[in-house]
This record gives sequence, structure tokens and C-alpha cells, in this order.
Amino acid sequence: MNIDWAAFTPWSALAGGVLIGLSAALFVLLNGRIAGISGILGGLLRPSRNDIGWRVAFLLGLLAAPLAWLAVAGTPTIEVAAGYPLIVAAGLIVGISTRYASGCTSGHGVCGLSRLSPRSLIATLAFMGTGFLTVFVVRHLLGA
Repeated sequence: MNIDWAAFTPWSALAGGVLIGLSAALFVLLNGRIAGISGILGGLLRPSRNDIGWRVAFLLGLLAAPLAWLAVAGTPTIEVAAGYPLIVAAGLIVGISTRYASGCTSGHGVCGLSRLSPRSLIATLAFMGTGFLTVFVVRHLLGA
């Protein structure tokens, strides 16, 4: 394994992690809600009367942030070594899995672990373990 030291950006990653943690903490303190994306999006499928506005605003913020980044920093070079059918299949598997896990990686990994939730610890270990195993199989056993 080789590390591309020129692309290694620990300070921006640290800043991003701090911003995510701070925003999740503020969200739960100010709104009493967990900042899990699948739960927020899923709540729009069966909305309550006073529950739509903040959900839409949250999701619009998720879409606006990368657009603001593009306006300031330009388009990054992105290389995806997979075709559209594989990407769609992976997205569907992730979406279905978040429903079975009663939350997504943001909900369990960021918000659940910070609340010391045993269920979130198990879910996060399952997410991470499955990811590690998938990368190992694809790269080392299948040679892709």
C-alpha cells in the first residue's frame, strides 16, 4: 500500500470532523432530534404537520453545502472505478440496510456513539467490518 502524501490532508479532515460533531451536537441540543440522514429523509415519506419544514431545510443544506464548495474551490477531480449498474445496486443495498439497522452511518456512527448507545456501537462495528471485508475481498481475492 502506498500513501499519496501530497493528497494527505489531516487538517481539513480534522476540521470536517469537528464541524460534523459540532453540528450534530447542536442539532440534538437545540431540536432534540438525532441528525441521522436516513431518519430525516424517511420522516418526509410519512410527514407530520409541523415536521416538514426542518426536514426539508436540513436536506436542502446537505445539497447546498457542496454547491457552495464548488463555487469557492472549483470542481475536484473524481474518479469512480465502477459502472452505473454497480453504483445503483450499492446504493439500493445501503438504503435497504439502513432501514434494517434503524439508522444510517451518520445516525449510528456520529450521533449514536456520542450518546454511548450499545445498539449504535453494534451497528457501527457491522458497517465498518462489512466495509473492511468488502474492500479486502474485492482488492485482494478478486484482484479488482
